[in-house]
Amino acid sequence: MTDLIVNSAVKEQLADQNVSSDFYDALDGEVADLLADAARRAEANDRKTVQPRDL
Repeated sequence: MTDLIVNSAVKEQLADQNVSSDFYDALDGEVADLLADAARRAEANDRKTVQPRDL
C-alpha cells in the first residue's frame, strides 16, 4: 500500500497528543477508503474528475 499521509504532518497537527505508531497505518487505510469511495461516486456520475462533492 502506498503511504497517503505524511507522518510528520499528522504529528504536527496532533502536537498536544501522543501518537501511537500503528495509528498512521490505520489513518492511511481510512484515507485510502475515502479516496476509493470518492472515485466510485465520480465514476457513477460519468466523471473522471474527483470533486469535493464526491467526499
